[in-house]
Amino acid sequence: MFENLVEILKANPRKIVYTEGTDARILESAARLKKGGFLTPILVGNVEDVKAAAAKGGFDIEGLEIIDPATYPEMDKMVDTMVELRKGKMSAEDCRAALSKSNYFGTMLVKMGLADALLGGATYSTADTVRPALQLVKTKKGANLVSSCFIMVRGDEMLAMGDCAINISYEDKLDKEGNVTLSAAAQLAEVAVETAKTAKVFGIDPKVAMLSYSTKGSGKGPNVDLVRNATAIAKEMAPDVAIDGEMQFDAAVSPVVGQLKFPGSKVAGYANTFIFPEIQSGNIGYKIAQRLGGFAAYGPILQGLNAPINDLSRGCDAEEVYQMSIITAALA
Repeated sequence: MFENLVEILKANPRKIVYTEGTDARILESAARLKKGGFLTPILVGNVEDVKAAAAKGGFDIEGLEIIDPATYPEMDKMVDTMVELRKGKMSAEDCRAALSKSNYFGTMLVKMGLADALLGGATYSTADTVRPALQLVKTKKGANLVSSCFIMVRGDEMLAMGDCAINISYEDKLDKEGNVTLSAAAQLAEVAVETAKTAKVFGIDPKVAMLSYSTKGSGKGPNVDLVRNATAIAKEMAPDVAIDGEMQFDAAVSPVVGQLKFPGSKVAGYANTFIFPEIQSGNIGYKIAQRLGGFAAYGPILQGLNAPINDLSRGCDAEEVYQMSIITAALA
């Protein structure tokens, strides 16, 4: 998988900004990428502090761009741009204070086209990585929400799973009069379509299973209705993608069970892209695949934003940073 992504990056040079430039894991990844020559890191932080941290760890970052928000010469322009983006929700003073923090500053580098992608979260929380992205980079045209996907790899086998990290549940969105402006089913359908798009980036020909505790009407209840309705909407949104549901996991992965419970389905028994009905089952599901199934889990990969911005686990190691750097930049 990574060999293919590296080839993509060699043909399409990209810059990735790291919001935590003094972190040893970030510096190790940046030094490795510098040596590889297929992706250009930008480190955010005090220049002397970043260089000292690199020297302490023995990481060669000579020649890499290091940008300190405190001395950035274009800060006034950046503040003005952020004030405009926030549309009266933040004053110039508020924006300047926010941009003194590397998570907001790095996100604005992406927004202003000075970097193609961002990777953060080695020390920041997920919320502190996602919030600036939503406020500044914002969702892409046609997207109503940000979701996430994990790419699961075991040998030559690759799967996609979403959403396992962002959307806790799906509820109808209402206006002030109580009218539904965006249904829960439409939101889940959007997650399915975005996850299928992400799967394609990694060379997966998506066969999307909309997971439930019911297969083709075998169970009843509002959760089943949610998945069934989302399936219908997703099929309309992406008629060229194989999407089916609602179905149980055994029907999704076992050809015998799948064709018995869901005869004629192009997905049942052959699914490689799994959409969970809420975050609890999604988080449990991908971790079972990781810990008991022997799959390596790459993600969460954020979906629906105008630019690739991804979040690291605070418990990550340098190898994970390096891998997520390649994944994030390749999405650009």
